[in-house]
Amino acid sequence: MLEELLPQIRACQLCAAHLPHGPRPVLRAATSAKLMIVGQAPGTKVHATGIPWNDQSGKRLRQWLGLSPEEFYDEQNVAIVPTAFCYPGTGRSGDLPPRPECFQHWHPQLLPLLPNIKLTLLIGTYAQKAFLGSAAKATLTETVEAWRDYLPKYLPLPHPSPRNIAWFKRHPWFEMEVVPTLQDIVQATLHG
Repeated sequence: MLEELLPQIRACQLCAAHLPHGPRPVLRAATSAKLMIVGQAPGTKVHATGIPWNDQSGKRLRQWLGLSPEEFYDEQNVAIVPTAFCYPGTGRSGDLPPRPECFQHWHPQLLPLLPNIKLTLLIGTYAQKAFLGSAAKATLTETVEAWRDYLPKYLPLPHPSPRNIAWFKRHPWFEMEVVPTLQDIVQATLHG
């Protein structure tokens, strides 16, 4: 049961030896959730607060989805299940990739306990490759451009990080075409 699994995940020490800031698994889920948001792994601010998407990336993501913070953090409707649940630390060009142990160990146990998920948002390359496997395109841009191909189960998105401003500028179609449709799909998923 989910009520038994969540405390186990939150107490996980599986890859503690590889986490420079120690483990602090961050996720939200309820069996009633209809929308699942899968990013890569928590960042430093999320690690410090324990609140997922509690940063500038989260602010932009909520704007894209057309959800208020109250709606976004309502775990009865929205599950927030990153590819890896702990902050992996920093590398040369930003945060390190999500630890693979987390996805391999916990997701097969967790996902079957979320039977009401109608739509899973796959945010960033790591989430897209983890969930889409060989159906993911060669690049994030190609995968996001093909977003219609993955509906109704998945919708791939770029990461809403401020570091991706250049990507948004090079691909204005995303905010002009995908975001309005995304908002409609999210509303239909949560209230339809």
